[in-house]
Amino acid sequence: MYRICKQVEIESGHMLSRHSGNCKFPHGHSRKVEMVFAAESLDDHDMVMDFKAVKDMMQEFINRFDHSICVNTDDPMYGVLKEAYGDRVIGFVSIDPTSEVMAKTVFDYVQNKLEHIKIKGGTWPVRAVVKLERVRVWETSSSWAEYEE
Repeated sequence: MYRICKQVEIESGHMLSRHSGNCKFPHGHSRKVEMVFAAESLDDHDMVMDFKAVKDMMQEFINRFDHSICVNTDDPMYGVLKEAYGDRVIGFVSIDPTSEVMAKTVFDYVQNKLEHIKIKGGTWPVRAVVKLERVRVWETSSSWAEYEE
């Protein structure tokens, strides 16, 4: 099995309304997001896929999440924050946007984009045999959460 990993970085905040400590207050992280793709064979260019395909897949996500704050929609401050900051506040419906939840959110987003490119094509084509194995979201330099199917 061949694997590649692409890492992107975003600055984002969150509030964990169900947390009993300081994490219930707004705070931010310099997050690294790693995506691991795999294939049993290489393409005509001797690659699993071009790293530029991953960059293109992630651009919309980065634009939306970079310099945003993620908030549980059940948090009493959600409406106030949303009204004040608009699309820079990203609601997570009835769930705290923990790093674990963020890892699954990224996984689902990338998986959807990957399948779309496989079917519709793109500037950087991706073969049908390429699979997204896992997503790892680093919250700090020593702490990460990971999601895989």
